[in-house]
Amino acid sequence: MHLRPSVRPTSVALRLTLLAALLGLALAAPAAAPAAPLEPVEVGIADQKADMFADERFAELGIRHARLIVGWDALDSDYQVEQIDAWLASARERDVEPLITFGHSRTERRSLPTPGRFKYEFRRFRERYPWVRNFATWNEANHCGEPTCNRARLVAAYYRALRQECGECTILAAEMLDTPNATRWVGEFRRHLGFTPGRWGLHNYVEANRFRSMRLRALLRAIPGAKLWLTETGGLVRRRNRSTTDIPEGTAHAGEVTRFIFDRLLIENPRITRVYLYHWNAPREEELTWDSALVAPSGEIRSSMLVLQRVLREGLRPGADFRSPRARSRSSAR
Repeated sequence: MHLRPSVRPTSVALRLTLLAALLGLALAAPAAAPAAPLEPVEVGIADQKADMFADERFAELGIRHARLIVGWDALDSDYQVEQIDAWLASARERDVEPLITFGHSRTERRSLPTPGRFKYEFRRFRERYPWVRNFATWNEANHCGEPTCNRARLVAAYYRALRQECGECTILAAEMLDTPNATRWVGEFRRHLGFTPGRWGLHNYVEANRFRSMRLRALLRAIPGAKLWLTETGGLVRRRNRSTTDIPEGTAHAGEVTRFIFDRLLIENPRITRVYLYHWNAPREEELTWDSALVAPSGEIRSSMLVLQRVLREGLRPGADFRSPRARSRSSAR
């Protein structure tokens, strides 16, 4: 799908700022061949909860993209169908374009379908929701908590099946997690598929929260010419899960990370053409495993929301210094 120019603030403000930054670089550098025109950067929210669509602050932002993860066999489950129906109905009512990402089964997490069964379930999904046009083949396909961790060949077959079933759809090859195995996994996927798909997804929580982009750049090198969507990203406020990966936390930290994503990563990596922040509002305390939300459980907006509002209103601010509050505290203590 061509990301067309839009009058919406979620794309124009970012596009103008990126063009201004490029113009500044061009004036300071020797004459060179004209650069390819930039696609507008579009902003969305990834959240499993439908209640964000009823929040007037969501409408005020002008967000027109949202992402939902769906189990590959979700239509076999009445309660999952009810949840998907409610989420998609709310998105459609708000004129929000959904991105549907397929992932593991909620009832049999380690089970994987054959490519034929995957195509059949996708066909059922399309018959029920024919107006949905954006899909991602698998959620965090290289994550070894997923049954696809060592099955790049199978996921390539899933991608091929989706393309065969819906030629007019925009289909992301896979959504990767920024772990050390990402580029190797992508290489295996490309080898089995026989070509490089034009769009991929990335969840760059680890590096973004450390104010780094080494693995992101490595992934871009591994998918030459392709576009990248950050289909989940954001600053970590708090987590309570089994991960032992060291990631800084806190509301102030999350605001800085959000600023880093927009004011550094997007400027330095113009092949990133869409960003989905995860997520809108924080879960209740008893449900908490991960919180990188823009809205606190109390309903108050956080610093990350203030950054997003500024970006959508004014655009990007290249050249800023990005260090977490924790790092600045250590530096001032020396």
